[in-house]
Amino acid sequence: MEGHARSVNVRDARLHDARHTAPTLLLAQGVDLRVVMEILGHSQISMTSRYTHVLPQVMTDAAERIGEALWGQT
Repeated sequence: MEGHARSVNVRDARLHDARHTAPTLLLAQGVDLRVVMEILGHSQISMTSRYTHVLPQVMTDAAERIGEALWGQT
């Protein structure tokens, strides 16, 4: 299987990497951090925060939203 994944240009990833991907994608879809915390089974929001990453398009969207709120433009 490993050789097959390389033949179709899929990068190697550890199963643990999915633990970071899932919450990051959920946040990018607008799911509340507390909901993500429950899905992952964490008891503290600080633990969930360690597993999430901010995607570039999410930062761009946030900047556009604040621009709209402040100046009525994007």
